[in-house]
Amino acid sequence: MPSSPAPRRLPASAAPLLTALLLSVMMTCVVSAIATLLSLGPTPDALWHWPRAWVVSWLVAFPTLLLVLPLVRRAVARLVAPSP
Repeated sequence: MPSSPAPRRLPASAAPLLTALLLSVMMTCVVSAIATLLSLGPTPDALWHWPRAWVVSWLVAFPTLLLVLPLVRRAVARLVAPSP
């Protein structure tokens, strides 16, 4: 049986950017949904307003993560013992 070709993958140098992208998408999705529901209640109106809240929060979160993640990685490296 012939094997399927391996899927193309991004180079390792893309990992920090991809980490910030995926983390910002997932976190802002959840946080903006919770904030919208708490603000407007579980109504059809909340579902209408949530995508705008998500986009605005993502536009802030993604560049913020690009700036903050290197600092967080350094702080974690100082707080955690290196693996043997």
